[in-house]
Amino acid sequence: MTSGSGLQAALKTRHLSMIGLGGVIGAGVFVGSSSGITMAGPGILLSYALVGTLVVLVMRMLGEMAAASPASGSFSVYADRALGRWAGFSIGWLYWFFWVIALAVEATAGAKILHGWVPAVAQWGWALAVMTVLTATNLVSVGFYGEFEFWFASIKVVAIGLFIVTGALAVFGVLPGAHSEQASFSNLTSHGGFLPYGPQSVLAGVLLVVFSFMGSEIATLAAGESENPQHAVTKSTNRIIWRVGAFYLGSILVVLCLVPWDDTSIVEKGSYVAALDSLGIAHAAQIMNFIVVTSVLSCLNSGLYTASRMAFSLGERGDAPRVFARINSRGVPGIAIGASVAFGFIAVFFNYRFPDTVFLFLVNSSGGVALFVWLVICFSQLRMRKILQREAPEQLVVKMWLYPYLTWTTVGLIMFVLGYMVADGEGKSSGRTTIMLSLGVAALVLIISVVKQRLTAPRTSQKAAHRVVDSTPRP
Repeated sequence: MTSGSGLQAALKTRHLSMIGLGGVIGAGVFVGSSSGITMAGPGILLSYALVGTLVVLVMRMLGEMAAASPASGSFSVYADRALGRWAGFSIGWLYWFFWVIALAVEATAGAKILHGWVPAVAQWGWALAVMTVLTATNLVSVGFYGEFEFWFASIKVVAIGLFIVTGALAVFGVLPGAHSEQASFSNLTSHGGFLPYGPQSVLAGVLLVVFSFMGSEIATLAAGESENPQHAVTKSTNRIIWRVGAFYLGSILVVLCLVPWDDTSIVEKGSYVAALDSLGIAHAAQIMNFIVVTSVLSCLNSGLYTASRMAFSLGERGDAPRVFARINSRGVPGIAIGASVAFGFIAVFFNYRFPDTVFLFLVNSSGGVALFVWLVICFSQLRMRKILQREAPEQLVVKMWLYPYLTWTTVGLIMFVLGYMVADGEGKSSGRTTIMLSLGVAALVLIISVVKQRLTAPRTSQKAAHRVVDSTPRP
């Protein structure tokens, strides 16, 4: 069975459900949370809550559009329809850029752990190996990708669920351990207060947290290759609230209650390892390393899938080389996959050869893409809702709450966060550099889209004119 785009519709409902679950739990929640805790103290909970609220609202908007019209390009396609070719082109390429850089980040993180287990293989060798294997899984079939992601995501979900339950039992005194006596809700306020660095630290932690939430939208891209896309999108959208609440806020709250936020072990070992160590759990570091490697493989698997499907969609619309839209005999866009992983390999090379210059620039310049994507989704939904209400109201099976007021409120929150990041140029946690570089890349892509439109417009007009002439009845 194939989708309308020619892609193989082989993803089962269980695949989509677990992709939706796993997409919310990126490797960043395990690796990056320690930086956020040291940056904002217990106040990082508010950073997660703020970004989590934005994610819930934005995913509701995206779910509304995706349930009405599933597409492999998801929000890029909707931006194209609602706002114009420039919007679909720009946000599609920015999103693709984000994920090919993420491939390098995740491959490097996984390679470091794997090299520690098997030092005989160089780090770059492990990075090459994991990317090659996951490229192969994506090339075989979309069903193969779905199966791999189902098991990767299952491990993440079970691991974080067990962590939350075990930690909660310790906090409430039900799980005695060698060091569990330090577990207490008082850790949230007894070490310099809930906001030890002041209210501004909450917003300073937002940009760091934003990166962790990228991936929530993958289920809407994958829906176009599922057996029942409307049902899958509706189910995933309706469950986003408890996913964000449990997996992010719940797990970070447990960490902060188990270990004082200013404990040096959080920086030295990582927040989750420090929390497990505090309970006297043997081999905590290796357990967490296994979970992080699984999360890295999951992110790599989904990142390559997502980048390739965005490249496929751009090619299908003429916003990328048409060859990207070619489907092979197994129903997958092989050339789009190859091109995406090729740029991922280049980024990996930059990470090992120029880590503090070229690669740092690439990472920083892609850091604000999540906020840009969410902003475009908001404006697309404002327009698409009107179109759907007028032309196909029966397709509105998922609706944004309190439309249009909550949509505009979300736009205001995102603009406020962007404005704060631009204005805040002081301190170790300033996000100005990241936002300014991201804005610079966005401006460049936007200029390219406008130039492309102007160059192709005359040819499009000529083709249209020829069609009119050719269709004119002859005497």
